[in-house]
Amino acid sequence: MLLRARRVERFRLRLVTRYVWLSALLLPFACGVAAARAQVSLSTVVDLALKNSPKVKLAQSDLDRATATLRQTKDAYVPNLVAGSGLGYTYGFPVGQPTLFNFTSQSLVFDASQFSYLRASRAGIQASLFALTDARQQIEEDAALSYIQLDNDTLQLAVMNDQTGAAQKLQSIEQQRLDAGVDSKMDFTRARLTGAQVHLKQLHLESEIATLRDHLARLTGLPADAVITITASIPAAPASIADSTGTPPAVQAAFANARSKAQQARGDHRQIYLPQVAFAAQFARYASFNNYAEYYGNTQHAFQYNNAALGMQLTWPLFDRTRSAKAAISEADAAHAQHEAELVRDTAGEGNLKLRHALAELAAKQDVASLDRELAQQELDAITVQLSSGSGSSTAPQITPREEQNARIAAGQKSLDLLNADFELRQAQLDLLRATGSIEQWIRSTTPAQP
Repeated sequence: MLLRARRVERFRLRLVTRYVWLSALLLPFACGVAAARAQVSLSTVVDLALKNSPKVKLAQSDLDRATATLRQTKDAYVPNLVAGSGLGYTYGFPVGQPTLFNFTSQSLVFDASQFSYLRASRAGIQASLFALTDARQQIEEDAALSYIQLDNDTLQLAVMNDQTGAAQKLQSIEQQRLDAGVDSKMDFTRARLTGAQVHLKQLHLESEIATLRDHLARLTGLPADAVITITASIPAAPASIADSTGTPPAVQAAFANARSKAQQARGDHRQIYLPQVAFAAQFARYASFNNYAEYYGNTQHAFQYNNAALGMQLTWPLFDRTRSAKAAISEADAAHAQHEAELVRDTAGEGNLKLRHALAELAAKQDVASLDRELAQQELDAITVQLSSGSGSSTAPQITPREEQNARIAAGQKSLDLLNADFELRQAQLDLLRATGSIEQWIRSTTPAQP
């Protein structure tokens, strides 16, 4: 018996040991699952979207290219230094300059066109900066709007779940009344239709939530299951949003690009008739194993192995049809960029005006939806009270459980209408915030939206 007890004790010890090892192995996985299900705030989603957005990275690459272009334009005034060698054997009269090594340096001293090219490069950097700001605001609006819509749909899904329960109770009540011969089959069909409509809306809402989570997951790089909203992290809309002013970054980028094209055209036009002055220097060490000394050694000036040159080179174009054609192309590009900037400005102005007018209409629509929901809730409360305590009058019609469930479904629909009106208003507000260039400031604000 003692031996058997020892075996049982060893068996239990092995089980405990295996349980401890299994728990240690599964603990990181469990923590990872818990972390994956953690909620994320609106600002966190926007930050991750900006970090992972290919559109923002493309705009940043364009800015880097514009910066490098300006540096290249400036560096034309900095003398370069090039080393080379031309080793080779010659026979007879030297036909070349075989050198052991040589150094050459060149730089631009004066070019009237270069000043215009510098201005064009600086304007190009401004255009790239505004384009980067516009790309960032596009991603911020997309991420914020998707986040708000996901939060709104989550609230709607909770209402839909209540409606589903009310629809199922209504169908059960109608089934009992049909079996008792109180109601007709038509009433039971209406209840089934109501349930089917609620179920269809719920399926559509669940599909929309899955799509939004997938979209936010692609924007942020998070798993789709980890995108759980925090309603309190959504800031309230600014009180004076309809009076906000500002030039959209897209318009500023378009006009900066037009200025860059205009300076480029001016520089190309100056190249047609204005001179260019360049600096040049060279040092070369000729080879001693060639026969240079044989042909130059007996002349008045002895052959030099070390040779250097230093001076300025003046170039003055007198006739060049290629430069004229290039200047004409640049002028056409500048005119196109200017007209395009004006078109972007006018389109943005019309859109902003429509948004400002739409805000008042959407605010009134939200107010109507709020009053409808309040009235439906009051009617539901009155029906609930009458159902629990009776009508209080023998002549008044009696309230039935069927009317209570219908009232619950109607109140739920009014709640959904209010949530939809809230989202439409918030969408218009975000559009106007982006149009005025203040959406990032709104996202970083700390005032939460009122529930």
